[in-house]
Amino acid sequence: MQTKTLDVRGMTCGHCKMSVEGALQKLDGVTAAEVDLGSGKVDVTYDESKVSLENMKAAVEDQGYDVSA
Repeated sequence: MQTKTLDVRGMTCGHCKMSVEGALQKLDGVTAAEVDLGSGKVDVTYDESKVSLENMKAAVEDQGYDVSA
């Protein structure tokens, strides 16, 4: 298992937090996703053999947010 912190811009509320966490947790291989709204950071724990950083970025971007790893 790996843990990666993503910088996500545009999250401002609880709905944003739930959208991003939900999108990441739906991915096969992601075991945990935790948003910190104050810092705009998302800690993701995942199995690198099942999901890539690109998959995670795409899932967050599909929710309407900008991601930089």
